[in-house]
Amino acid sequence: MFRGRAGRRDTTSGRRLRQSETIVQEGRRAADDRRRRLIVARALGNSSTTALIGFALAVLTSLAVKLTIASSASAATSCSELPTVYGVPPWGFHTGAYSGGASFAKGHGNVNLGSNTVSGVICQQDRAGVIIMALARHIDYHSHYATMWGYPGNIMKVKVRVTRSTDLNCAVGTVGRATLFASYNGVRSDSVQFFFPAACRDQDRLYHGTQVNDQVPPL
Repeated sequence: MFRGRAGRRDTTSGRRLRQSETIVQEGRRAADDRRRRLIVARALGNSSTTALIGFALAVLTSLAVKLTIASSASAATSCSELPTVYGVPPWGFHTGAYSGGASFAKGHGNVNLGSNTVSGVICQQDRAGVIIMALARHIDYHSHYATMWGYPGNIMKVKVRVTRSTDLNCAVGTVGRATLFASYNGVRSDSVQFFFPAACRDQDRLYHGTQVNDQVPPL
């Protein structure tokens, strides 16, 4: 009797031990599975974050390059790179503030009326583009007793040559003429006019009015 009960107790204890071991093993497998999922999730998260950071850097780099190119192009094709000379230069002019309207021009340089020579630079900007011009060495004509727009003034006529251009219809090397007139006796009726051959005719411009400030020797 007693041996039979003891055998049954032993059998029951062994079954309970095996069940406990099974539970522990299942718990370990579940913990291992959670750890694997966590590792995979972290790896995927890091990969996604790295990919997003890389993509963002690529976009920002591309944008910076585009902005740099745009900035460089703007600086290279704008009359703003040519300084406006204030005061009384040997010769110089500007046609007022450029606000994206029809056109704008300015220029300045040196002149020697005794030797009939001149030098300097002129820039003209309009919707077609920008042209920068150098002056031919010799003055075509100058006078202290000219009359334009019904007023007396100084006049100087020079040849110009296009040295840089963003106007597709006005090639580098094109030769034109410029007439600068500065009224005096307290009257403000200055003017600047450009004349070009047919291939560059869209750069033919006349600037006249109180917004034009022209200094033409003799002053």
